[in-house]
Amino acid sequence: MIDDGLYPEIEPYYTDVLDCDGHKLYYELSGNPNGPTALFLHGGPGGGTSPRVRRFFNPKQYRIVLLDQRGAGKSTPNVSKNYEAALYNNTTAHLVADIEALRDTLALDTWRLILGGSWGSTLALAYAQAYPRNVQQLLLRGVFTFLPDEVDGLFQNGRAADHYPEEWQAYVQYIKETSDDWTREQQNLIGAYQNRLQNPVHRMNAAKAFVTYELSISHLYKNQQRIDSVMQTPEILVPFAALEIHYMLNYGFMNRGALLDNIAVLKDHRIHIVHGRNDAVCLPKAASRLYSALIGAGAKDNVTLEFIQAAGHSDGEEPIAKALAKATDALVK
Repeated sequence: MIDDGLYPEIEPYYTDVLDCDGHKLYYELSGNPNGPTALFLHGGPGGGTSPRVRRFFNPKQYRIVLLDQRGAGKSTPNVSKNYEAALYNNTTAHLVADIEALRDTLALDTWRLILGGSWGSTLALAYAQAYPRNVQQLLLRGVFTFLPDEVDGLFQNGRAADHYPEEWQAYVQYIKETSDDWTREQQNLIGAYQNRLQNPVHRMNAAKAFVTYELSISHLYKNQQRIDSVMQTPEILVPFAALEIHYMLNYGFMNRGALLDNIAVLKDHRIHIVHGRNDAVCLPKAASRLYSALIGAGAKDNVTLEFIQAAGHSDGEEPIAKALAKATDALVK
């Protein structure tokens, strides 16, 4: 490892696309071709992967797989280029099927490890519950289980942003200033944002307002450089907003509480949870109740919860990143 606690930068030794329902999903392999395979699931939905996330894994140990989910990153169609096509057949069930198709393509018996952060933690749990025999271990960062209080606290009533009043006000103000029926639209801010995003005239400004809000509360110390970078990259900006809203409006395309209700199938899996103590996007109580549900289902020493002090949501924060790299080292043994 180097000074920031992560492994050195590496390049993939193989890249390809997986054709799923007309979506061409970018994936790549890096690290040790003969090592145990680790899959990284990005957040958002719509966040896409970046070269940096390879550095969470020891490249001498793991075969590292990165996958850009439907509509995002290098996968096509990208929401910024073809909005309707990118959202077509874009649900949790489809993404779970994509992961299974990728496992089959790579001729894997099982994933040794799936690392999922934020929405990626949701997707990792959904996949593992659908195919419990096809994954051995989960490393979850910034848990989000799509219960109503998690969705509404973040995007409707502002409770998640209690410590970020200016950011919340800007998020609300964009809809208010562009609304011809504020009395109605204030009752469903996510729906109002989707309405703007579906209109090419408003799409970019709506995406900027939505994503600026979330990125502004994602770091313990506001990362303006990250915000500016995303604002200048439509291929990241528009999928980030459109796909997140698409999934939030539909509560992750899952029955209410499904991830907790079905947790017993994972009681024998090795699961480690990393969560920032000051996470304002995915609240610490979500990690705690997932952990409690696992323990209640019969999991014991194989499930651990690590709260990272003085850390927010983003895996770009050094304490979170270091904890993830340390955990992947422990889980490969």
